[in-house]
Amino acid sequence: MSDTLQTVGRMIQEVIGDDWDLDQPITMETSFGDDLELESIEFVSLAEALKDEYGAEVDFVGWLSTKELDEIIKLKVGDVVEFIDLCRSSS
Repeated sequence: MSDTLQTVGRMIQEVIGDDWDLDQPITMETSFGDDLELESIEFVSLAEALKDEYGAEVDFVGWLSTKELDEIIKLKVGDVVEFIDLCRSSS
């Protein structure tokens, strides 16, 4: 498991809190909608956590703003991990 996936997984667990199913591992294929059932306020909290962790080099909110609604609904953890890794490798 990559460091980025571990970090994002930890953040997701913190955002979801007590509703997190400890038996459900977070993988690159885990979807935010179907698997995690993240609500919009939790998504905002995740965006803040990513900003705190990675700073300006990873503009998660800006990246999300380029997506259509159906793309956001189908978003997987792996998509976010790959975006973060791309940002960090190009800075």
